[in-house]
Amino acid sequence: MHGAGRRPPLTGGQDRCVSVPTREWQLAARPHGEPTPQDFRLVEREHADPAEGEVVVRMLVMSVDPYMRGRMRAGKSYAAPWGVGETMKGGAVGRVVASRSPEVPEGALVLTDAGWRDVAVLDAAHVRVLPDLPDIPPSYHLGVLGMPGLTAWAGLFRVAAFQPGDAVFVSGAAGAVGSLVGQFARLRGASRVVGSAGSPEKVRWLIEELGFDAAFDYHDGPVADLLAAAAPEGIDVYFDNVGGEHLEAAIGALRLHGRAAVCGSISAYNAVTPPPGPRNLSLLVANRLTLRGFLVGDHTDLWPEFAEAVTGWLRSGELVVRETVRDGLEGAVPAFLDLLRGGNTGKMLVRLAGDPA
Repeated sequence: MHGAGRRPPLTGGQDRCVSVPTREWQLAARPHGEPTPQDFRLVEREHADPAEGEVVVRMLVMSVDPYMRGRMRAGKSYAAPWGVGETMKGGAVGRVVASRSPEVPEGALVLTDAGWRDVAVLDAAHVRVLPDLPDIPPSYHLGVLGMPGLTAWAGLFRVAAFQPGDAVFVSGAAGAVGSLVGQFARLRGASRVVGSAGSPEKVRWLIEELGFDAAFDYHDGPVADLLAAAAPEGIDVYFDNVGGEHLEAAIGALRLHGRAAVCGSISAYNAVTPPPGPRNLSLLVANRLTLRGFLVGDHTDLWPEFAEAVTGWLRSGELVVRETVRDGLEGAVPAFLDLLRGGNTGKMLVRLAGDPA
């Protein structure tokens, strides 16, 4: 890792290093439209050594996620925007290399929100100690067993009220959330699972490896026509990661009392003017449809049942997981930009270091 040769030793207990050098990505400018590398700045900083109740965490792997695009713009949203010149944040898994907290011992594997940096000095109350599971990669705590997994679980089973026998359509189905939604539905008895994706390779992956009944590349024509061919009898549940044309097509395909869980609208994240809304909202009345937006943070009470079920499916081999991994902190910005362009299959991650434990 860059700078490792000059980093002073980090030790636990009362032995304290002089300072903690880090490299961190900061927001350099607010993007207009699609972000560019010039909107980010990699800086070197020195942080004070850990005080009582703090830990030093060396990041092993960090997450880049679509919601981060919203934090780059000013204005009110469900997550506070990053300030220009501020170090960005996101999910990361790291190893505690120095601790002044009895609750978080040195050597512990932890989940933090201090991604976009290689080392962080953190309040021990702001990290979550993770179990070291020999059969579960640490990166899974950022994907299938983390926020994307719980998002898929809560959106499908609580927000969309999935029932066995439902026909389900998932947009952005080859992404971190969508790939799990489709598999959860299949494993819980869906009558048909349909997904949209952005390339023929992703479509093949959905059908051949994840067990979707049908999938289509949304570049191949009007989404409404492609969905009608893939689900000619209509759908009962729509899980929306894309918005725009996909949402309009799904509204047209939902059967009586159909439900949609609206998770994201990545098709509009880089728009400089608001995109037009669906033109067929009158069908909400005619077909008594339910469209409900949600945030995963409102559903953390589902964590125990989610973790138990998903861990079981992982260990049985019933659940397929794919990660798109870039290496090094320098790769964080390219990974994020590629994510916004659909350059990932499954969860997009940045590997920052080998595990020192």
